[in-house]
Amino acid sequence: MLDQKLIRENPTYVEKSLSLRGKVFNIYQIHELTVKKKEIDIEISSLQSESKKLSKLIGQEISKSQNNNSPELNDLKKKGNEFKSKISEFEEKQRILDKQIHNEISNLPNFPSKDAPTGKDERDNVQVKTWGDPLKKEDLKSHWEIGESLNLFDSIKSTKISKSRFITLTGNGARLERALINFMLDMHTKNGYLELMPPALVNSESLTGSGQLPKFSNESFKCSNDDLWLSPTAEVPLTAFHRNEIIDSKQLPTKYVAYSPCFRREAGSYGRDTKGLIRLHQFNKVELYWFCDPNKSLEAHQKITSDAEGILKKLNLPYRLVDICTGDLGFSSSRTFDLEVWLPSSKCYREISSCSNCLDFQARRSSIRTKIDKKNIYLHTLNGSGLAIGRTMAAILENGQQKDGSVKVPDALVPYFGSNFIKKA
Repeated sequence: MLDQKLIRENPTYVEKSLSLRGKVFNIYQIHELTVKKKEIDIEISSLQSESKKLSKLIGQEISKSQNNNSPELNDLKKKGNEFKSKISEFEEKQRILDKQIHNEISNLPNFPSKDAPTGKDERDNVQVKTWGDPLKKEDLKSHWEIGESLNLFDSIKSTKISKSRFITLTGNGARLERALINFMLDMHTKNGYLELMPPALVNSESLTGSGQLPKFSNESFKCSNDDLWLSPTAEVPLTAFHRNEIIDSKQLPTKYVAYSPCFRREAGSYGRDTKGLIRLHQFNKVELYWFCDPNKSLEAHQKITSDAEGILKKLNLPYRLVDICTGDLGFSSSRTFDLEVWLPSSKCYREISSCSNCLDFQARRSSIRTKIDKKNIYLHTLNGSGLAIGRTMAAILENGQQKDGSVKVPDALVPYFGSNFIKKA
């Protein structure tokens, strides 16, 4: 969430900063509301000050007077009640304005970083580097063809269980998924992350705090009888884990890793990646999350990205690092590095992790602070997939495919999977 004070005092700067996202943001109405709110705050403060003075006079009058019903005392009490009534009226106006302002500001995205490439959409993203040697051969099979031939998953029967865009992993497919989850969690906990396993159902306040609500309500699945939603990413409960708290600065950075099932409607993406493991309504993911000192979030962004890269390197999966341009940034992010893994069948890189620095955007929405130099300030949050499990499996199947139809398991994963190759059962 953007700073209300900044919107009130420098609306031109706010509009200019948001315009880097490639859209026009008119915040005139929000600015007017914040100005009115400030005026009411001042009025309430003034009335409360006068009311306190009057209360002191009433106390003095009572102590020196033998008659508690004297005209002078009654007159003071009457004025005191008038002040209370006015304060109550202004406080009601204040509550209404607070709600209006919160609702309006909640729909504004984060400011893009000045270091992010300027651009309109994904075509303006900048490749920073590549790693590994991409497999480039003709007649390579797609991961869903490999999965079907090796009986790793079943999408047809899954439609009987739920609907399209869900999948049931079978045999070695389920075994490979479980191996990847354990491997990633072990890797990250060795790098200093504390493992959490949060609830899969989250409330509206949690989704609002991380930035999914109100803007992306159509992307999530909601439970009709409760204020609960299926979590679209562990980023949501991990943000909410410290909501309304002040984290001791000595504990920073606080680093969490969480495995969780994720649920997304993928609204607007129908017709894209309908086969295989790339774009499902339910998928598993290992998420990395940092709460850190605001003065150290730039270097933290490099580190969380490096930790996600470490998984790809250990699995020997070719990838590239992309700096996301201002027009393609996620709602809550100020700057994002995407990791894109090589998928030989489509001869292109596909996103497998987005590592984002959200600055104080989520912390402000969730009221998460720390104390530095005896002053409470909003800390910075960072998140990144470490990694998306289904897409990692797809990359392993395609990059490890052998002439005999089997798949070579990455060496680092063999102790978890229990075999060097995936063969037809």
